[in-house]
Amino acid sequence: MLKWIARAGVLLLCGCAATDRTLPATHLGTYIWPVSEHHYGGFSGLEIAADGARFVAVSDRAGMVSGRFIRENGVITGIEAAPVQPLAHLHGRTMQGSKGDAEGLALRDDGQMFVSFEGVHRVWGYRAPDQPSDLPRDPRFAQMEGNAGLEALAIDGAGRLVAIPERSGQLTSGFPVWRLDGTWTEISTIARSHGFLPVGADFGPDGRLYVLERAFPGFGFRSRLRRFDLTSDDTEGETLFTSATWQFDNLEGLAVWQDAGGKIRATMVSDDNFRRLQRTQFVEFRIDSP
Repeated sequence: MLKWIARAGVLLLCGCAATDRTLPATHLGTYIWPVSEHHYGGFSGLEIAADGARFVAVSDRAGMVSGRFIRENGVITGIEAAPVQPLAHLHGRTMQGSKGDAEGLALRDDGQMFVSFEGVHRVWGYRAPDQPSDLPRDPRFAQMEGNAGLEALAIDGAGRLVAIPERSGQLTSGFPVWRLDGTWTEISTIARSHGFLPVGADFGPDGRLYVLERAFPGFGFRSRLRRFDLTSDDTEGETLFTSATWQFDNLEGLAVWQDAGGKIRATMVSDDNFRRLQRTQFVEFRIDSP
């Protein structure tokens, strides 16, 4: 979550720029979910069911919401959602402040959910919003910067948890990709470039890791989506789209799925930072390359 926004009103006034069409992804639509409907905000993590209809999102104020997309010709035109439920602390109480800064969300096939928190860097499991459980912590988590911890979370094909921090520690260092298999192990690295930082991740139906990145040059947001084959030594990955400044709001959550036509889709949600001049957006792209 970005704590300070400069000239945020421009995000809504200049959202007409086009993505780079030399890249292998097509923008299908952007749906604005008004605060008058969800009565919350700060949505930073997203998961979508295989049918592309049902979704779960987490907020960086320790909330979780589930709902259903209404689609026309495959494009989101509305949302039906239950009220936001608070994420419980291990001791049962509602979390406040930095302890409840939920950023990443991953959903396993058996229904087990995982939420990463920054502020107090950790990952917890949730059978339901009021049923938390602790997970192992690596000593390296305590060394991560404040407001720059485990931002991106995903589940691989073997049901193992994968996490990526928002910061790498140095401008020339790549971002470590950690996997939990009893203990946390660094299995790969994602190259850092052009000021982009990881904010969301998901494994696609093709088995590759998709990473949503954000850059904030000081006057608007930019977003980039890359995908990686973790079995290779390629740390640059394939860039699927790079947005223009102000094209979208503060995209942070990512879910990758396959539509009825067999195409891979990437659906993203924006964190409005609970600011009046920002919006909760659901942005969808179709991946056109194999």
